[in-house]
Amino acid sequence: MTKGFSHFWTKKQLKEHVRVVRGEIKPTVILEQITYLNSLRRTWVTANIWIYEDRIVYIGQAMPEDVSGIEIIDGRGRYAVPGYIEHHAHPFQLYNPMTFAAYAAERGTTTIIGDNLPLFLHQPREKALALLDELQKSPASLLWSVRYDSQTELKEGDSVFSYANIRAWLHHPYVVQGGELTGWPALLNGDEQMLHSLVETKDLRKPVEGHFPGAGEKTLTQMALLGVNGDHESMTGEEVIRRLDAGLHASLRYSTIRPDLPNLVRELHELGLDHYEGLMMTTDGSPPHGVQEGMMEHLIQMAVDEGVPFIDAVHMVTLNPARHFYMDDVLGILAPGRIANINILSSKEDPVPVDVLAKGTWVRRSGRGCFPDTKVDWAAFGLPPLDIDWELTDEDFHFSMPLGLSMENDVLLKPYQIGRELLTDELPEGCGENFMIMIDRNGKWNVSTLLKGFADNLYGFASSFSTSGDIMLIGSSKEGMKQAFARLKEIGGGIVLLHRNGQTTEIPLEAGGLFSTIGMKEGLLSQEAALREELRRCGYPFGDPVYSLLFFSATHLPYVRITQKGIVDVKKKRVLFPALMR
Repeated sequence: MTKGFSHFWTKKQLKEHVRVVRGEIKPTVILEQITYLNSLRRTWVTANIWIYEDRIVYIGQAMPEDVSGIEIIDGRGRYAVPGYIEHHAHPFQLYNPMTFAAYAAERGTTTIIGDNLPLFLHQPREKALALLDELQKSPASLLWSVRYDSQTELKEGDSVFSYANIRAWLHHPYVVQGGELTGWPALLNGDEQMLHSLVETKDLRKPVEGHFPGAGEKTLTQMALLGVNGDHESMTGEEVIRRLDAGLHASLRYSTIRPDLPNLVRELHELGLDHYEGLMMTTDGSPPHGVQEGMMEHLIQMAVDEGVPFIDAVHMVTLNPARHFYMDDVLGILAPGRIANINILSSKEDPVPVDVLAKGTWVRRSGRGCFPDTKVDWAAFGLPPLDIDWELTDEDFHFSMPLGLSMENDVLLKPYQIGRELLTDELPEGCGENFMIMIDRNGKWNVSTLLKGFADNLYGFASSFSTSGDIMLIGSSKEGMKQAFARLKEIGGGIVLLHRNGQTTEIPLEAGGLFSTIGMKEGLLSQEAALREELRRCGYPFGDPVYSLLFFSATHLPYVRITQKGIVDVKKKRVLFPALMR
């Protein structure tokens, strides 16, 4: 059987760890007389914590006979809890996995379990799996889920989501989960490959994450029978209870488009829930501004504010997910044998850490982040800047489709009947409609329609940020769209908003046109803030344009989507208007 993440150390290292306890090798760090959360006893205990390199090797009252050369931290008046776990991340929301992990770790979230979809779609398999090994060299624990379905309609979806590709990911030691399962209707309708993948996931002792918005009792029961272990789509307290009753772990979300956590906890308490072992918490892939207030430490505080006891709130992002992923022998508690992911708090009531150890390395000291500068050569792993070696033509701006897309909120699209002449080069300012083109990143096909509700006064807009990685052009002016596209080519992919006076607001996404290579605090947060503000001035009426762009082609949402195959009716699973070859 494939070695899992729990097999983190070699036999040589294991022998060294034993020698530390015997006094034959010195620990590298000792937290002396610190009060730590003993999760298995659910109480606070004062002890000495010995760390050797990246592992906790001893917790108790003893100290080495010779302490020279050991970094000893006076833990009196300080409180240690396990490093927090974000178990359901989408670490490609403009940021990249490394910059996101660095930002999170400095705030105490030292383990990230991320969605592999962008890597699955846009990298050669060998380079993608090698990237997982490279990212693991950092102090952060970067782990992964593997998708069984694409979340959109792909022209070559069967070859991308082949059993061989899924299996190769499943057997990687840093892949610890299957899902999220957005294509569950296909599973219920007899998709043999998907069922086989689920069975193999369970054989590897890895859980499966569902995606079941609005699911009823019988649907959840069937999903549990087929092997699903958890779900994060609860929008009410009753839906959380329904998942727990089906034997599923339930994740409580707080994201930019689903800030449900406080209300869910409130409703659960009203329903009489006072045990939290089946609950976890997640930021569910919020863009940069959505985690500006914090990561899991922020969610802990919100849960506590709604009446969850502090220890239980901490367990919802430590012990509970560690057990869910069968990794509590290596993560999620402070005990001998675990990775030295430790948050040092100033009190038993404040989840914001003063100091953070990640794999035994300081990534926060005295309230200031100090995650080491870890560069990733994205081009070497198959994600160089987007090289667009083709041009737009007049045919790309021929709009004849009678059906347009109407935005109902940040992410929901409904069809509407286009009622205006489309031969014009510009649409009237303030009409609420824009030309929209989705075009293959390699220039092979396009889909042209109108988009209602995105903006009132948008000259030109281009984005290579989308579920499928294809290019979106939006605007009231065909010339503005052409100019925005030209600028997108110049910067190697990203997001470009072009004003009529020639000024642009840009977010370069240098890694394959998919995500940025700069850190959150080094410019990405300000770039996203500028884009959101400029789109607001152009009439964007919703809260999160990043999610809007990402989900234009995402077929796990109603009602219609624009995809590689054309305009798709999600519920009926059919193409209404096909993409045209260029």
